Amino acid sequence: MAKTGSKSAPRGPEWSAETAAGRTKSGQRRAKTGQFVISRARFEAVMQAAEQSGLLSEKSGRIGGRVSPALVKQAKRQTGIEADTDLIEFALATVALEDTFAETFKRSRGRADPELKLGF
Repeated sequence: MAKTGSKSAPRGPEWSAETAAGRTKSGQRRAKTGQFVISRARFEAVMQAAEQSGLLSEKSGRIGGRVSPALVKQAKRQTGIEADTDLIEFALATVALEDTFAETFKRSRGRADPELKLGF
């Protein structure tokens, strides 16, 4: 795994001027290359939620495995994240924090607690 280098290096995606200007879209395409880059807001929201959930408190684990270089290259291109460690951390946090509201809502469709007081 590649290290991110110095502590002062910006973490996460390479931010465009448009993203730095405060756009809150979940991502955008670069005008010159057409590459999709996640927004700073999305990256920070995911990482902050992971931090608040206690998922980033201890960093003593190490992960290793063989993956396709094409997969890593495309993931970096899609997100704008350059460091392997940041890419893995963002990907794992995104999966760990996945919202299951839609699935839960579908499962409960047509069911209501008989004890529920609706007020009429």
